Amino acid sequence: MNSIAFIPIGLGIFGLFAAFLVFVSIKKSPAGEGKLKEISDAIHLGAMVFMNSEYKRLAIFCVVCITAIAMSDLGMNTALAFLLGAVCSGSAGYWGMYTATHANVRTAVAANTKGAAEALNIAFFGGSIMGLTVAAMGLFGVGILYYFFAGDTHTIHAIEGFAMGASSVALFSRVGGGIFTKCADVGADLVGKIEAGIPEDDPRNPGVIADNVGDNVGDVAGMGSDIFESYCGAMIATIALAATMTLAEVANLAPEGDTGTLTFMPLALASVGLICSMIGIYSVKLFSSKSPETALRIGTMGSSIIFIIAAYVLICYMGASTNVWIAVISGALGGIVIGLVTEYYTGGAPVRKIAKDGETGPATVMISGLAIGMQSVAIPVITICAIIFTASHYAGLYGVGIAAVGMLSTVGITMAIDAYGPVADNAGGIAEMSGMGKETREITDSLDEVGNTTAAIGKGFAIGAAALAALALISAYIEKVSLALHEASGGSEELILRIDDPIVLCGMFLGGIFPFLVSSMTMTAVGDAAFEMIKEIRRQFKEIPGLMEGTAQPDNARCIDIATRAALKRMIAPGSLAVLAPVVVGFGLGPQALGGMLGGALICCVMMALMMANAGGAWDNAKKYVEKGNLGGKGTDLHAAVVVGDTVGDPLKDTSGPAMNILINVMAIVSLVIAPLLV
Repeated sequence: MNSIAFIPIGLGIFGLFAAFLVFVSIKKSPAGEGKLKEISDAIHLGAMVFMNSEYKRLAIFCVVCITAIAMSDLGMNTALAFLLGAVCSGSAGYWGMYTATHANVRTAVAANTKGAAEALNIAFFGGSIMGLTVAAMGLFGVGILYYFFAGDTHTIHAIEGFAMGASSVALFSRVGGGIFTKCADVGADLVGKIEAGIPEDDPRNPGVIADNVGDNVGDVAGMGSDIFESYCGAMIATIALAATMTLAEVANLAPEGDTGTLTFMPLALASVGLICSMIGIYSVKLFSSKSPETALRIGTMGSSIIFIIAAYVLICYMGASTNVWIAVISGALGGIVIGLVTEYYTGGAPVRKIAKDGETGPATVMISGLAIGMQSVAIPVITICAIIFTASHYAGLYGVGIAAVGMLSTVGITMAIDAYGPVADNAGGIAEMSGMGKETREITDSLDEVGNTTAAIGKGFAIGAAALAALALISAYIEKVSLALHEASGGSEELILRIDDPIVLCGMFLGGIFPFLVSSMTMTAVGDAAFEMIKEIRRQFKEIPGLMEGTAQPDNARCIDIATRAALKRMIAPGSLAVLAPVVVGFGLGPQALGGMLGGALICCVMMALMMANAGGAWDNAKKYVEKGNLGGKGTDLHAAVVVGDTVGDPLKDTSGPAMNILINVMAIVSLVIAPLLV
């Protein structure tokens, strides 16, 4: 097994090299000059300044965690794995954001000079660098740890530290980036569109540059870290589950009775998934002459179909049972279903209903959007239940983990399509600010419209993947504690979570608190920061002579500074709560209460994440539906009503909702890592 353990490491390096080649190709495209270059440089610089400041604070947090882990019974191996996970997660987000801020202006130039097909190519390949980097970094990092630690049952648990490091960085990146982007977006929209009556991305608006910076630090770097931690968490949870299986359970899934086959399976599937993602990414280029929706759908669906076939061949080649393949299929197909349902609720008839309800004012827009968000929870949750039932029926708890791996294996193409959205959005903003003309803006708007839908699909996919990954981590935690109790008691004890046990029930209710607390913290953070942003934009419109006439320049740096300070200050409390809660409950009330807490948190996180993401996405697209000229178009009372809906939906879908995915995974992986210390 050691000889083939090099394959994921090699493919990880190959994936990073492929991402670098794509970046070199994008850099060859013209980036414009004059005002165009000035605007793109301001966005790039603002994003880099924020990321550097954020990572300095993250480094302090990571040093504290690494020191605590190294000094505990978990040991130096786990501490080193934590460090590697944090570095890989941070690097994936940083590199993806860096390349996206180079692709945005080139997309705008291509739309202006070469047309929609070339603009789609540059925007998508700009996003594909993020996708390839996430998949390759995950394979490389987990592959290295697997090679060194998986051969010994006493050291394999150290791999879990990687997921803890990745999750910790992801939570701070997602929350910090989400606060930044939404306070800028809300401020720019409310003052610019409603009060001043100027178009979106108007260069006179001081909040526009900050808004475009936020798209990169929140929806690219933050989303990249989010998916990265779910991707790695699913692989590591499945490895942990395989390591705790009995010989009889192993024999059911691996006829040769080789535990190594099952522990290596997640890495093998992810390796195949990376290759399938590359095929999907290339197919988008082949079909870019068609509509953006068609090209992106062919890339996504095609890579999933190829992966399902390739997974069957791989599983048979490795000598594992076809039951493992059925579990993989359930995860892969379930991800597609969740994505399609999300697409319907954020881009179909419900969006038009919200827009129509704006005829009677913002109150009915809010009611309609909330109702649709709540309704949208049902089918994805039923799908997750079906995945869990099918996977566990055929392959036990191991099947749940491998289903999560199946859903996330083609993360390269999924993340590419998600990151494409912010690149296209930025391109539209740059085109507007530089005065490229109506035809160019129509092309970038069409790309952005598709990007909104793909971003919503990506959020739905991320929620489903996070739910399965968290469940696999929780299952691994239960198995690990049970094994430790069994050994400590001479075979007389194991961890049993009974709903009629008061300590378990208390844990469940405690777990349900945290999603609401973190949502409240992040929503409040966006509201407070937006309040400062709105006051600053109003001040500039009032005090800078000639700003509204277009003869003076806004103070963009001041708005970026407000968003940066707000995000860095307010991301600390939610992140610390997620990391410390399992430690306090686990050591304070015991492993049973902690198990109950994880169950309660999982249910509430998934429900809230789906509701917030889909309601926010529907409000956003209802606004865009009106701005395309429907129901009276811009400047009407109905338009003002749907802008209010979008303003409320923005922090729901881009800050609080995504934080739920990482919250449950952080809590689950911290619990898994500290499990041996609780017995």
